[in-house]
Amino acid sequence: MVSWLIAGLGLLLALLALYSVRRLSRRLDGLNQSYWELRYDYTRLRSRLSRLDPDGDPSSPEAAGEEPSTAASPRTAGPRSATLPGDPSVTYVPLSTIRKKEH
Repeated sequence: MVSWLIAGLGLLLALLALYSVRRLSRRLDGLNQSYWELRYDYTRLRSRLSRLDPDGDPSSPEAAGEEPSTAASPRTAGPRSATLPGDPSVTYVPLSTIRKKEH
């Protein structure tokens, strides 16, 4: 009788852990999708702003009179982002890295 009780409690604990892991997995997927959407929107808006006012970026190396570095910064380095050929300060995120919303 005691062994059935222990087995039942073990099964209940396993089901509770499975439910918790699935819930956290869905939450992590949502956060990951939100991150990539925000990063895509930020980059798109930043490139629109640079097209509207290309000389208005005081933080760029050209505005400070410095030579732009050709090495990839930690912000632009990585497999999911790349630097545009003409402007080293504008980065983009390829659309293939952004997941579509699952309904």
